[in-house]
Amino acid sequence: MAQAEIRLPDARGGVPQPDATPTVPAPDIADPGPLGLAGFAMTTFCLSVFNAGLLDARLEAVVLPLALFYGGIAQMLAGMWEFKKANTFGALAFTSYGAFWLALATYIRFVAPGLPPTSRHLATGLFLLAWTIFTAYMFIGSLRISGALIAVFAVLLLTFIALTWGAFAQATGLTRLGGWLGILTALLAWYTSAAGVINPTWGRKLLPTMPVKR
Repeated sequence: MAQAEIRLPDARGGVPQPDATPTVPAPDIADPGPLGLAGFAMTTFCLSVFNAGLLDARLEAVVLPLALFYGGIAQMLAGMWEFKKANTFGALAFTSYGAFWLALATYIRFVAPGLPPTSRHLATGLFLLAWTIFTAYMFIGSLRISGALIAVFAVLLLTFIALTWGAFAQATGLTRLGGWLGILTALLAWYTSAAGVINPTWGRKLLPTMPVKR
């Protein structure tokens, strides 16, 4: 004989009725963080090689496809998936820096050639200054996440400061310093991306990221 279901009165004194609509748990999605960091790292690395003066500047166009597809579109997609995971920091960071690479590719390819040569550096400096300000408060946000991300955003902030100053002052030395700092930023971002892939697949923390205790 089936046992009757007993329902207790609710706070209003009534008897709650069974929910006619079954609750379906939201499906989990993969962590988009490693993808966003990898896209950012690779594009930053390639551009920084030219900023540091390690390769002929005439080859710099090789960065544009990366800026469009990997640093740009792929990173923006990672940002959208971070919204799905309710990660505000990741969503803002990946979407914004994905847009940065798309904007930079557009600026280099279509906008900068049409600007007055004598004052073009001011437009470039303004563009970089705006991203320096954004990176400054993202660095503050990273202080509550992990040591790995703190390192990424700290060096990235120094990179933008050097590149911005170099653009406004037309100082090649500062731009090259920004290039070397950018290479370090890329290596740190690659490390953090690798940790996000290797640690879960191996089931243990082979690459520590030093999460911040809250």
